Amino acid sequence: MEAFLSWAVENAHWLWWGVGVLLLAGEMVIPGVYLLWIGIAGLATGLLAFFMPDMGFDGHGLAFAVLGAASIYIGNRFFYAKMMEEGEPVVNTRGQSHVGKVYLVSDAIVNGRGHVTVGDSRWLAEGPDSAEGTRVKVKSINGIVMNVEPVED
Repeated sequence: MEAFLSWAVENAHWLWWGVGVLLLAGEMVIPGVYLLWIGIAGLATGLLAFFMPDMGFDGHGLAFAVLGAASIYIGNRFFYAKMMEEGEPVVNTRGQSHVGKVYLVSDAIVNGRGHVTVGDSRWLAEGPDSAEGTRVKVKSINGIVMNVEPVED
């Protein structure tokens, strides 16, 4: 055990690089847990230990803590914050892409309800009564229902 400790003191940079690589590998297995930033701090601490071996483990540990906090802050500030700024999530809102497009009525809209052909599918449509084959423009989407209005040719 004493031989390992003396090796570890002489080669602290290898230990820190190993910690950094293990943390980066952990990020690949469990993404999104900040291990990327702590792993980068581990690699940077290994670089510091390579050039400043006289700091000892206490100094390296303190440097790792400071570099870890700084890298997490920088990661949050410049990478994760951009994701939050994008606003409302677009999960399950693909129907909104139909707003403003023109489609054909496949089943006549009678008493305000009918069907519109969209590609190879049919959507439930609400709007003014329209005959089959009428071109309609999508005003809005409410769940699975298109609110439409006839298009003047």
